[in-house]
Amino acid sequence: MSDTDRAIHFYTHTLKPLGIVNRLDYDGRDGPPGHPDLKGFGANGRMFFWLRRGEVDARAAHVGFVASNRAAVDAAYAAAMSAGATDNGAPGARLHYDPRYYAANVLDPDGYSLEFVYKPWQHASASEGNHHE
Repeated sequence: MSDTDRAIHFYTHTLKPLGIVNRLDYDGRDGPPGHPDLKGFGANGRMFFWLRRGEVDARAAHVGFVASNRAAVDAAYAAAMSAGATDNGAPGARLHYDPRYYAANVLDPDGYSLEFVYKPWQHASASEGNHHE
């Protein structure tokens, strides 16, 4: 990320509709020599998405965030766009993957590719026998 404050604002706003509302700052001085400062995001007491300052190479990552339903995909897309994202694919079915694959794609302010995705088979109970990836 090139601008820490901008990135924190963007991701705080963008990830909220997905229930990713916990934030944690890790001071690199608390780690081994050379450890970077980290800005963490998560939910339910688990931090799973971390930002750190560095050289931006937007080709280096595509991050998918799981949504619990189509409305959450739509809300995350709208939040991202209002926080300064660039459209990279409006919400809708991604038929090239599966007719039930519903997603939206944006580029964050540094140009990193983000996807908000709902795959209903990944939310089905295991007893239903749906084990698609």
